[in-house]
Amino acid sequence: MCGRYTLHTSANDVAKRFNLASKPKEELRPNFNVTPTQVMPVITEDENGNRTVEFMKWGIPRILGKDVVKELINTRSDKAFGGFWRKTVCNRRCLIPATGFYEWKTAKDGKTPYFIHPKGEDLYAFAGIWDTWKSEDGHEIRAYSIMTAEPNKEMKAIHNRMPVMLHQEDEAAWLAPSNDTADSLERLLYPSEDDRLEIYEVSRDVNNPRNNSAALLRPVAQ
Repeated sequence: MCGRYTLHTSANDVAKRFNLASKPKEELRPNFNVTPTQVMPVITEDENGNRTVEFMKWGIPRILGKDVVKELINTRSDKAFGGFWRKTVCNRRCLIPATGFYEWKTAKDGKTPYFIHPKGEDLYAFAGIWDTWKSEDGHEIRAYSIMTAEPNKEMKAIHNRMPVMLHQEDEAAWLAPSNDTADSLERLLYPSEDDRLEIYEVSRDVNNPRNNSAALLRPVAQ
C-alpha cells in the first residue's frame, strides 16, 4: 500500500515534467509528509489531450454501511476492474506527482519506516484514479486514490503491496480518455522492476503527521 508520500518540487518543474498545457495556478509548497485527506495536485487529461493540474483530496469516500464512510487512499490493481471500481478506473484516471514515498516494516520493537524512490528520478507519477463526492452541505469534492500492485523484490522484504509507479513512456496511455478498456489498462498496473528503487530507513518522526521537513528524508545511521 502507500500511506504517506512526498512532493517537494516547483510548479514549473511539474509543468515541464508532465507536459502540462499551463503551469499550476498555485505554487506548490514542499510536502515531506503527505498524509491521507490532504489536498494535493493530480494531473488529468481532457478529450483534446490537454493536461491540467487539479487539486484533490487524498482518499475516495465509499459508503460501506449505514452512516459508515471509509476513505480509500489505495486501490488494488487486481480488484480494480470489478464492482465498485470498474467505472472509475476505466473513465477517471490521473497521474499523482511524487518525489518518493514511505513504507513501514513490522518488527518486534514496532514499525520501522523506510523512504523509497526510483533511482535517478527526482519526480515521477503514481497511477491514480479520481471520483467526485458530495459533502453534507452539498459541495462537490474531488478525491483521488493510488493504485497498488504486488511488491517487487526490494519491497517484498518490507510490505506485501506497493504503489504503481509508472514509467514516463506509459503515462500517456494511463491518462488518455480513449484508452478505456480493462485489457489495455491492466498491462500498465505493474510493480516496479527489481533494482529500480533506492530504499533506506528513516526516523520514526515521520509517524507523526505534524512533522513535515526535509529532515524526514535523512537516512538513519545503521
